[in-house]
Amino acid sequence: MVDAESSDGTAELARAHGARVVVRPWEGFVTARRFALTEARTPWVFMLDADEVLDEGLRAALAGALDPAFVGYPAERTTFFCGRPIAGIGWGRERVLRLVRADRARVVPNPATWGTADLHERLVVDGAVGPPLPGSLLHDSYPTLRAYAEKYARYTTIEAAGLRPTPWSVLRTAAFALLRAPYLFLLKGGWRDGWRGAFLSVASALYPLVATWKALRR
Repeated sequence: MVDAESSDGTAELARAHGARVVVRPWEGFVTARRFALTEARTPWVFMLDADEVLDEGLRAALAGALDPAFVGYPAERTTFFCGRPIAGIGWGRERVLRLVRADRARVVPNPATWGTADLHERLVVDGAVGPPLPGSLLHDSYPTLRAYAEKYARYTTIEAAGLRPTPWSVLRTAAFALLRAPYLFLLKGGWRDGWRGAFLSVASALYPLVATWKALRR
């Protein structure tokens, strides 16, 4: 495990359960994961966020045999918002590549604003990807509206650092937001989640605009 000098007891807990812990300063999401991948001592690596847990089905799948024809496997992720799993806006039954052969994988940034921010990193592999693993990756990052707002503010600020906007790009991003909100709510099933779906459809659509506006005001 790679620990960014945390003070909440994470490193001690990991060591108590037999993990090898490497402590280093925080240098960004992508950099941290790339370093962690180089520190792997096993052929296969499963990357897990701090706000994710494996359900029984996924734990059992990871303990089973893996097909050597594949170099990666996606997991189905269930994301919760204010205590409920979200079915729409692209969050329901989302598939994320998390189990990979360490020697055939790399970490790349995937910012949501088309910039160069060190954020929303993802794994890619050189080779064939297998079918989704049984079970689910339970993602509980937003237990309250306040938790969502805090992360939203932090992430849009990071995204802004990777943008070089112009007044025209702000207008273009605003037009995109106006189209994306109804798209997420109506066509991507946000309506299935009630007020949560409506809120997330609007907030997700505005996310690039907020980041672009922050970048313009720097």
